[in-house]
Amino acid sequence: MVQYNFKKITVVPNGKDIVDIILSRTQRQTPTVVHKGYSITRLRRFYTRKVKYTQQNFFEKLSTIIDEFPRLDDIHPFYGDLLHVLYNKDHYKLALGQINTARNLISKIAKDYVKLLKYGDSLYCCKSLEVAALGRMCTVVKRIGPSLAYLEQIRQHMARLPSIDPNTRTILICWYPNVGKSSFMNKITRADVDVQPYAFTTKSLFVGHTDYKYLRYQVIDTPGILDRPFEDHNIIEMCSITALAHLRSAVLFFLDISGSCGYSIAQQAALFHSI
Repeated sequence: MVQYNFKKITVVPNGKDIVDIILSRTQRQTPTVVHKGYSITRLRRFYTRKVKYTQQNFFEKLSTIIDEFPRLDDIHPFYGDLLHVLYNKDHYKLALGQINTARNLISKIAKDYVKLLKYGDSLYCCKSLEVAALGRMCTVVKRIGPSLAYLEQIRQHMARLPSIDPNTRTILICWYPNVGKSSFMNKITRADVDVQPYAFTTKSLFVGHTDYKYLRYQVIDTPGILDRPFEDHNIIEMCSITALAHLRSAVLFFLDISGSCGYSIAQQAALFHSI
């Protein structure tokens, strides 16, 4: 199992920014002056180089985006399910798939126009083919704008996810909302979880660490779960259920015997048996 550091993913630029970056790089890194006296073979080489260079840069830029995002099949099942709960696995795979398709299309466009440039018979003809090739590549990138914007949103959200180690000693605190889970977490760790006198104050997983008999424990505070059918749970509750399902941990169930949390002991016992 690969552990993943989501904070290392680089910013995903939008389609227009990628096009601007690549075209300005092509302009800077390849020759720009053409004389009428050049032989036709030299002209073909000149414009072929521009097309190939642009294609290579687009390919590298899109490959970086695809490679840096985690593959849901390769990472720990806990992270795989958590990402599915938060962002929907199918949308995520579709966005990455569209970027991969764009990458392949750009390679195909470049290949086709390099072939055509071999038969260019004048300066005007070669120039027109180069402009058409770069224009089509840019159009492909602009069309995947929504996918790039979606991945950038996911990247920002992933960077805020707690860094949970699925393979270390873990204590998982869970139960109904408002039974004192976060207060206990604040007492035994240095974590500063917000505590309020109403339900669902904790809306995501919080991580703290505590030492007991010279051993370090990872303590995870989960959002409250209500006793209802599995398909009726919302995203906040599903975060808790994902942690319960996939993390090898000692689970602490907190029972509020005073009933001040708003749920009777019978209701709390029913949740325990359903879990």
